Amino acid sequence: MDKALKNKRIITAAVTGAWPKKENNPNVPMTPAEICEDVYECWKAGAAIAHLHMRDENGDGTMDHNLFRETVELIHEKHPDCDIILNLTTSGDINATDETRMEHVKELKPEMASYDCGSMNWLNSGLFLNSPKFLEELGALFQETNTKPEIEAFDPGMIANAAYYVKKGVLKAPLHFQFCMGCANGIPGNTKNLVFMKETMDQLCPGSTWSCFGVGHSAMEIMYAAIALGGNIRVGMEDNVMYAKGQLAESNKQFIERAVRVIREFGCEPATPDEARQILGLK
Repeated sequence: MDKALKNKRIITAAVTGAWPKKENNPNVPMTPAEICEDVYECWKAGAAIAHLHMRDENGDGTMDHNLFRETVELIHEKHPDCDIILNLTTSGDINATDETRMEHVKELKPEMASYDCGSMNWLNSGLFLNSPKFLEELGALFQETNTKPEIEAFDPGMIANAAYYVKKGVLKAPLHFQFCMGCANGIPGNTKNLVFMKETMDQLCPGSTWSCFGVGHSAMEIMYAAIALGGNIRVGMEDNVMYAKGQLAESNKQFIERAVRVIREFGCEPATPDEARQILGLK
């Protein structure tokens, strides 16, 4: 990596996931128009990447490719100055088919998209399935569309799985990981576990870049630890609707602004989208 980039930290804005609704926090963006404006505000505040989910008319997570297209087009049309990297989820609805989860990638060919490298129980209520067949097809699609996979790892086994797919040619090194910390049925969110995840990645997938987030009460510890360990961070209402204990987040921008302050207090700088492209090897 260029020496000038070693002091940079990439901030990803996860503006809306598949779960939190207006009753959880009235400021959660739900429609393409709301998501578009939220992404723009996060970019102005210092985010280099926007991780996007879509919601249906009931506010539930959906993989409807039409909504992805509408949102992406709105961002480009309404804010042509916004050069934020768009990272589209492939896991916005646990009931979606494999084909539905890939349709928007085929159509939009995003710079980045999520790649959940294994199956797990989800929130103690259902199954989050990522079969070997699906992962192989998704990896091949990403190579075809020149989309950088964001390897979402909820436990160390998913890092090992990513290493296997590199050897098999399904994924191409260097990889970029998103360590998902503190999710129900995933690895608990604390500094010791984050160090273990990073060491596992360094051993099995050397040369990889990484980011992480902590859900709920683990958010602040994981953010501080990641910055200190040289990693990048993800923040936003997908992972937390509370800004602090007893305080609802006013906006996703509020999370970005805090992340920028923390990064600068540590003596680093938030990466611009173009700097993030260099760090991640995006073309």
